[in-house]
This record gives sequence, C-alpha cells and structure tokens, in this order.
Amino acid sequence: MLKTEARSLTYTLTFLGALNLACSNTPIEGTAGASEAEASDTDGSASAASDTAPTTTTAGSVSNSATESTVSGNTDGMTQATTDDVTTEALTSAGTGTTSQLETSDTGTSTGPDTTDTGTSGDTSGGTSSTGGDTTTTGGDTSTTGGDTSTGEPVDCGLQLKATIRDFKVGHPDFQSYCCGVVTGLVKADLGADKKPAFNQVGNPKMLTDAPTFNQWYNTIKDINMATQIVLDLQEIQPGVFSYQNNAFFPIDDQLFGNEGNNHNFHFTTEIHTLFAYNGGETFTFTGDDDVWVFINKKLAIDIGGVHGNTAGMVKLDDLGLTVGQTYPLDVFHAERHTTQSNFRIDTTICSVPQ
Repeated sequence: MLKTEARSLTYTLTFLGALNLACSNTPIEGTAGASEAEASDTDGSASAASDTAPTTTTAGSVSNSATESTVSGNTDGMTQATTDDVTTEALTSAGTGTTSQLETSDTGTSTGPDTTDTGTSGDTSGGTSSTGGDTTTTGGDTSTTGGDTSTGEPVDCGLQLKATIRDFKVGHPDFQSYCCGVVTGLVKADLGADKKPAFNQVGNPKMLTDAPTFNQWYNTIKDINMATQIVLDLQEIQPGVFSYQNNAFFPIDDQLFGNEGNNHNFHFTTEIHTLFAYNGGETFTFTGDDDVWVFINKKLAIDIGGVHGNTAGMVKLDDLGLTVGQTYPLDVFHAERHTTQSNFRIDTTICSVPQ
C-alpha cells in the first residue's frame, strides 16, 4: 500500500516537472531563435522572389509566391523587388508601343495595387493618344491651308470700244456696185501681219473688184478715204452680257466727205481692235449689214461677207482652242456698202480689257 502511494506521487511529480519545463524560459529563447531563422527564411524568400519576379511579371501578373512572401515578413524588401520588376515591365511595354495591364491576386497587400498603379499603361496609352492628336492637328492645318485660296479683286470689263470709221467717196468700185447676198471666203482665214483682213477672192457671185481696191478699205489713203474715231458704248443688258445696238448706224452723217446728196452718209467701213481675258464659256454675236468679219486670236471666227440685209453670225469661244486665263486679241471689221439701211449690233459675254 505504501509502495503504491509512493509510485503515484512519483508520477505526479514527474508530470508537474514536465509541465514546468513547458512554461520555463528556455523554450522562449528557442522560439526567438526560430523567429530569427524564419526571418532569415523570409529574406531568402524575398531575394528569391526578386530573382524570379521578372519572369512572373512578364506574363502580366504578380505571382502568388511573391505576395505570400510579402505577407509573412520582410515587406519593404519585397516591395522594392516587386516595384523594380513592374517598373521595368512598364517601360518595356512603353518602348514597344503596347499597352499592358497588371493583375494583382486577391491575397496581395496594398503594396501590390500601388505598384500596379506605378506601372500602369496610362503613360503609354497617353503618349499614343497624344501622338495621334498631333497627327490629327497637322492634318487639320493642311486642310485649312489647302482651303485657303484667294481670287483677288474682280477685273472690270471695258464698256467702251474704240472704232475707226473711214468714209469713201461716191464712185469707189467696191461701193454701190454689187448686190446681193452673203458670200463667205472673200478674206483669208488668218489676219494679216498688218492686223488687217487679207484679200482672198472676189466671190461668187462677185462681191469685190480686186485685191488693190479691197486693201483700201481698212487703210487711210489720201483722196480715197478719210478717217475718224468714235466710241461705241456697251450696255450690260443682263449680268455678264454686254450689248451695243443701233438700227440706224450712221456715225458720220454730214462729216468727212459728207452725205453727197443722200439722206445719210453711206459708204464707210468700221475697224475695231481690243483685248480680252478668256475665262471659258464666252460667246460673241454680230448682227448687221453689210460685210462683217470677226477675228479672235488672229483667226477668222465669223464670216458674213457680201452686200446683204441684216444677218447674224455667232461664235462660241470654247470651240476655238483657247486657254483659260490667257489674254487674246479681238478684231472686228465691218462695211456699209449700199444706200438702203445700216444695222450694227454686238452681243457678247466677253469681258474686254478697258481701253
């Protein structure tokens, strides 16, 4: 009985001794040592994470192992490692012009999102947008420049035509001798070097005597003719249409050789020279009697030769092979050869140079 109680007391003391050992200072020092070891392990983990982080962030995310290391201990070390890696990736992405978006795992600390913000693609996309904006602005400037045109002040059209009138005496072989009808081809198609119509043929029926007498028509020759100058005033009868009309065209009544027994001074010629700028689409119409020849750019454009009644001729300048913007000569020659009537009318959209 005594031996049994002594054995029980021994077990009890042994248990209490073990319990006391569990609560003693010696295990606490061991725990501190374990903590230091753990810290050392954490540093190693951080270092390892730093070495492996570039490979992980290349895939566009922060690895779970790096996040776990940050939570367990050396947060500052891991933050530096992760930030360096993310920044490197962001700059690499910016250099290649691509946009990368970092994803942080749910277990990451606030350090992870801050790092992600540091390495976001905002700068990269912003730079791209800015470049695009510059391109758009440049295009706008080019468009504005291209659209900025200047036509200058409109050129005033000449509303007066100077005309030379030559009066012939009664008895000239080409006046009051021939009748009647329109005969073309009396003059050559090209204006003469002296800016006068050149004799071509007498016509059929005959309308001219010969070349020497015809050459007197538009040259002032003593005892053959007398010359004076008049001005024909054009009227703009509608926008861009200029007209001169006279159904009793006797500009030298009682002048020069006089009427010579007639009610008007018949037997005269009219000569007009002017310049105009060709804009495209112009027309020129002459209506009258008797002979009328109109030369444009020194080429015969209207041919109404012969002794005849009131007759019209019209030319479209677009048919003459002219160049828009160029200036050309306009030469008009007319003759009143019969003591019946005298009509003279011009209608044109040509803007002649002021004389």
